[in-house]
Amino acid sequence: MPGSRSYPWGYFHRRFNLAAEPREPNRYGWVVEVDPLDPASTPVKRTALGRFKREGCENALTKDGRLAVYMGDDQAFEYLYKFVTAGKVQRNREDNAALLDEGTLYVARFEEDGSGTWMPLTFGENGLDESNGFASQADVLIETRRAADILGATPLDRPEDVEPNDLTGKVYVALTNSKERTEADAVNPRATNLWGQIVEIEPGAGDHASTSFAWNLIVKCGDPAFPAIGAEWHPETGKDGWFACPDNFTIDPKGRLWVATDQGSGWHTASGSADGLYALATAGSARGTARQIFRAPVGAEVCGPCFTPDGKTLFVAVQHPAADGVKNYKGFERASTFEDPATRWPDFAPGMPPRPSIVVITAKNGGPVGG
Repeated sequence: MPGSRSYPWGYFHRRFNLAAEPREPNRYGWVVEVDPLDPASTPVKRTALGRFKREGCENALTKDGRLAVYMGDDQAFEYLYKFVTAGKVQRNREDNAALLDEGTLYVARFEEDGSGTWMPLTFGENGLDESNGFASQADVLIETRRAADILGATPLDRPEDVEPNDLTGKVYVALTNSKERTEADAVNPRATNLWGQIVEIEPGAGDHASTSFAWNLIVKCGDPAFPAIGAEWHPETGKDGWFACPDNFTIDPKGRLWVATDQGSGWHTASGSADGLYALATAGSARGTARQIFRAPVGAEVCGPCFTPDGKTLFVAVQHPAADGVKNYKGFERASTFEDPATRWPDFAPGMPPRPSIVVITAKNGGPVGG
């Protein structure tokens, strides 16, 4: 088939026919930087950050003022990365225009004892040379996944969002799930993992530039009422508080972690209910306690949570309502169509189809969301 497994574009457009254009995939998987404050600017492809199926990029400052960019490769058995710039962040934003052009790309290795190492993906080092088919750093960046394989990075259960906490210096990684896993290890502790887990990373010496780190699991997701699942939560997590398939994070101004979930079409087996947004305690006696804040309509995922600086407004995106797994929605149990959708959220008006939307959440007392 000239197209991909999912979309037969290659039948209709030569550039997507891999038999005719075998290098076409190399055009995708890159970070593109857009300047939202300059409408006349040209987006820039930041190739130094490598090519893979990332969920996003989140930034933190190193102790000496450089920028660390954390990234997950959103696929089963793929890796966690960070990029540390060669230059320091400057006060004038114009002076940072080329900051992401030079630096070191690293991939993570997690050890069984709770330690870890960031390994540099640098041409000429550790087998990333002509003997393995790399002619330059450009080849390493184009084939980032293969380079990480050679270095012996740790395959993870779909690393999606990676969120540094500026107040604590720790970093949180969403490992969404991996039903394909047959062998467990410390950081991926369950085979046939339908539920996912959340990893907490503490950079060596509290510095995001460090090549060493310590790690632990805050929670192992899934229903704690069924011991065979192997879920682990704080005992105060109620029957409506636990969740499955963490996807996107945000940190509120008080340093608390908020988790959006994406169970896909497998929601009926992962949790039996729709996706949502949850607050998760990461410190103190309540560490590992989750509480539900928002539930999405059937067939939707929740993503992109974001707070205003004062913490009084929380934005969250609801994608593709009435789309995923609706045949398992009790009482509906059929394909969702334009004329006959599983829900008409958010309008609930006859003849109006379901629509992706941005939800704005505020506290009734006008204070910070979550208290």
